[in-house]
Amino acid sequence: MQPINLRAWLVPALLLAIAIALPFFVPKYYVQFASKALIMGMLAMALNLVVGYGGLVSLCHAAFFGLAGYVLAMVTPKYDPVSLWWSFPFAVGVSAFAALIIGALALRTRGIYFIMVTLAFGEMLFFFFHDTRVAGGSDGAYINYKPEIAIAGRVLLDLEKPLAFYFVVLALLVATIALLTMLVRSPFGHALQAARDNERRARSLGFPIFRLRLIAFVISGAIAGVAGYFSAAQFGFIAPQTLGWHVSAIILVMVLIGGLRSVAGPLVGALVLLGLEEVLKATTVYWKLAEGLIVIAIVLLLPHGVRHLLTAVLGEKTEEAQQPKAKVEHA
Repeated sequence: MQPINLRAWLVPALLLAIAIALPFFVPKYYVQFASKALIMGMLAMALNLVVGYGGLVSLCHAAFFGLAGYVLAMVTPKYDPVSLWWSFPFAVGVSAFAALIIGALALRTRGIYFIMVTLAFGEMLFFFFHDTRVAGGSDGAYINYKPEIAIAGRVLLDLEKPLAFYFVVLALLVATIALLTMLVRSPFGHALQAARDNERRARSLGFPIFRLRLIAFVISGAIAGVAGYFSAAQFGFIAPQTLGWHVSAIILVMVLIGGLRSVAGPLVGALVLLGLEEVLKATTVYWKLAEGLIVIAIVLLLPHGVRHLLTAVLGEKTEEAQQPKAKVEHA
């Protein structure tokens, strides 16, 4: 029985305490910014389940993200808030169903072909909302009121208040981290990673590779839908550009910055990238150029991601260090 690593629990608990205390000590603008960063971190973690643990680079996760936002826009009345109790699972279900259909087709391909197929499906959804009059066409759609959390007509949480919205997002983020941690440490997660590392050997051992990857893809799409629902609720607007491939590319950059084979690494990557943008926008008009150079430097200097720096503090080992080195057998 391995001894409990107190540092591995102490640091996350400390970070959670800081996140809980944060909105009481900063202006409202930074509370809203923090909510946005946590939502994008949730989206990046969703993508990482497929990319980091499944070994599949998807360029259509922005479509699942934006699709949930469009569902919220279409079910919200013009002059009244919609109930979160049914609109939230409905929007997430639509994103999960879209992931099921796209995954069932895309996962029949491999490598660069998988990337291209997911890109194609993402662009199809983008042009569907952009070129038709569904939900406002190229102008997008507005959400005049945030969803309502109420029981018997009594409002439990007013999401119009930035503080309440922040804590709901934070609770969902913690639940997402717990779910993904449980998944990747379960037999399902080990089988998914085995298929990533050596598909031929995993198949020879009888692992249902297609089914494993499809389940991971659907779960990932559903979590992306959670993030998309609350992103649309926060800004009160959804546009076709949200579904575009460039958003998927930005999410992928967050995953790479934070670390591929870590549940919370992409969250760190999202915080770093969005925080970097916020600082650079206030510093120089050439912030995009500066951001690109800094991202390149991070990728070159920290190939395992920013999250890798925290392992010394947490007393953890990386996944690569935990796994025994494979012996090379010559024929």
